[in-house]
Amino acid sequence: MSIFKNLFSNKKNTESSQPASTPAPPPPAPLPEFIEGMSLDIFTEDGVELLTGQVSEHSETSLTLERLPGWLSFDTCPAGSTVFVRGYNRRMQSFNLRATVVESSRIVMKVADMVVEYTPNLRKNFRLPINGTASIFREDDERFSRPEQCLLVDLSIGGACIESEYVHAEEEVVLLRFKLDDYPTMTFKGQIIRGAEHKDNRYRYGVLFAQLTREELTNLTRTLYNIQTGNRQIWDRNKIGTWG
Repeated sequence: MSIFKNLFSNKKNTESSQPASTPAPPPPAPLPEFIEGMSLDIFTEDGVELLTGQVSEHSETSLTLERLPGWLSFDTCPAGSTVFVRGYNRRMQSFNLRATVVESSRIVMKVADMVVEYTPNLRKNFRLPINGTASIFREDDERFSRPEQCLLVDLSIGGACIESEYVHAEEEVVLLRFKLDDYPTMTFKGQIIRGAEHKDNRYRYGVLFAQLTREELTNLTRTLYNIQTGNRQIWDRNKIGTWG
């Protein structure tokens, strides 16, 4: 009996002395969906914005950006540099990718080895560069009879940046009206939450949208996404009265 006891005891000790297997690392997070014409921002490792471009080619391993129509040429960086690619998915949720520069010229940026990287301080709302005309009205101007022309610098689902030659006070409530491409005219109530002198005796203001209905928020989100991805779809009201 002692012989068998020793045999089983030695086997047990041998098994217990073997190192525990290392669990397999979790699979990498899936990359976001890329669409040709989609606008993306490129940042350096130091957090400096390098360029904004639109997707011209994409695959599972690489991404190529070209200049947005009418925009200035790209700043360049050496091949092999690490950069961050930032954008927004179909739900207007931000994403941040670490990537390696393969090609960098004044008109093209190509990156590869893209990996999703979490960035806690990444801006939540997508800002679409507009640089188009808009009008603001006093809150009590219900007939929109006294328009103040301004420049719509950029737009997000949370608010807008406008540029005007007129002075406005912080916390002032205004109505902002604009038209994007072939989409219906949009009007939103907003509050000026910041302002600063820009140049040439003009001022830039941050406008925070307020009291948006669910339908208004849905329409704005879809419009921003379609413009971002280059989808020039014209929406019409369907039978149930929603935009589709």
